[in-house]
Amino acid sequence: MTPEQLRDLVRTAVGAVVERGTLAVAVPDDVLVERPKNPEHGDYATNVALRLAKPAGMPPRAVADLLAEELRAQPGVARVDVAGPGFLNVTLARGALGRIAVDAVTAGEAYGRTDELAGRRLNLEFVSANPTGPVHIGAVRWAAVGDALGRLLEAAGGVVTREYYFNDAGSQIDRFARSLQAAAHGRPVPQDGYAGAYVEDIAAQVVAAEPGLLERPDDEQFAVFRTRGVELMWVEIRTSLADFGVVFDVYFSERTLHETGALDKAVARLREQGHVYEADGAVWLRTTDFGDDKDRVLVKGDGEPTYFAADCAYYLDKRERGFEKVVIMLGADHTGYVGRYKALVAAFGDDPSDDLEILIGQLVNLVKGGEPVRMSKRAGNVVNLGDLVDAIGADAARYALARTSMDQTIDLDLDLWSRQTNDNPVFYVQYAHARIASVLRNAADLGLSLGEASGVDVTLLVHERENDLLRALGEFPRVLTGAAELRAPHRVARYLEELAGTYHRFYDACRVLPRGDEEAGPLTTARLWVCAATAVVLRNGLGVLGVSAPERM
Repeated sequence: MTPEQLRDLVRTAVGAVVERGTLAVAVPDDVLVERPKNPEHGDYATNVALRLAKPAGMPPRAVADLLAEELRAQPGVARVDVAGPGFLNVTLARGALGRIAVDAVTAGEAYGRTDELAGRRLNLEFVSANPTGPVHIGAVRWAAVGDALGRLLEAAGGVVTREYYFNDAGSQIDRFARSLQAAAHGRPVPQDGYAGAYVEDIAAQVVAAEPGLLERPDDEQFAVFRTRGVELMWVEIRTSLADFGVVFDVYFSERTLHETGALDKAVARLREQGHVYEADGAVWLRTTDFGDDKDRVLVKGDGEPTYFAADCAYYLDKRERGFEKVVIMLGADHTGYVGRYKALVAAFGDDPSDDLEILIGQLVNLVKGGEPVRMSKRAGNVVNLGDLVDAIGADAARYALARTSMDQTIDLDLDLWSRQTNDNPVFYVQYAHARIASVLRNAADLGLSLGEASGVDVTLLVHERENDLLRALGEFPRVLTGAAELRAPHRVARYLEELAGTYHRFYDACRVLPRGDEEAGPLTTARLWVCAATAVVLRNGLGVLGVSAPERM
């Protein structure tokens, strides 16, 4: 019996007592069921009686006594004790925990998934690095965390569109083109330009694709470097992200907002809403009406739209595509941008607290040999995605970047994450899966299999380490739900590490396969189901993080 199933039993018990008229309360939509810190207090505990006492006008223990009596009659429940001010400690019947293993194996990839978001359409924008250089380490963190968050939201039933906003318009593109042009001529890049071996590489590719380019007039050269250079940089960004396991559903070009009239449409819509005015030759949005610290310019005095105007048009485009919530992941240097973005959402008549969510993440510091890693020959002065993958591998990089809460700075130790030892968290979790795969292969060599679910005797699973592992497996759906709700993929990683440790302790204490001339029996089969269930959960959890679950290591 999983915590979710017990939660339903508790709600059923409340409903039965209410229906009899002995408790006058509304049946709660949700009930907290958690594992007690002390195993002697039972398998699970709930505070539902304390929550219902005040609306019922009864002492908490009196409510608890009513619910305890009802729960004791439920199938799968062995004992219910009332503790303290009114907590209910529930001990499951023999074999009830064992059904968790059967449920997990039977559900397979679906185990842990819920319908909490029930088809809600979400647009998740992350990375969105400028096409002026390789994906740097800060954006790599968003690639790992953003993709994991998308998988989490889908596991909760959401319909998620992953979107990359391609900033291919604006002054940074002009500076990039000038840098390529300078590199092609062997000149130093402009002071405000972009440096690094990648600039020389792309410049050489442009020249090779356009014979005679360097003999053309300067403005023609610039136009070619601008167009072809951005195209080549964009291909490299997409390729490096795909190699990292991150593929977007939509790659949205900022330039299209300018070319299709979307900016004019957005400004017109805001004007209709009564929030646009003109002053000092510019067009302004009155964002201070919606909590911003100052009004924002939409169109400058020279007639050029601002980046903020593009943001307005982009948000409107997302909403018109039918997304119910827009989720945007930004780096720590964009903290000051939150207020103005909420204001533009409100100016369009939407609710920023419901229709928009902005997640701010902190920096990543790389350390090797106890010293900071700052230099990359290819990127000039930053560490990029390729550098990180070359140093520790894609799996370790994704796991390491998603393992820490996004609002905390990461000091990522390259020496630690490249080790094939148990102090490397991703190795520790992956090794647990590989160890189980080995057990199942060895079982097959002995002619043993799981057999049909109806034929496994889960009542034999009574060892303390078996029950610890089964309870941990039963927590997986709740972990996924909580991680999705809190936008916290790191909770999945920490859970997997605890689960791996729990499995290793189970394996050391409970012999799974027979030795020597021993005969395999029903307990062997039951424990094989536990092993297989653990593999399912490890595989599903690693899958949420975009990390592989190897069969051999």
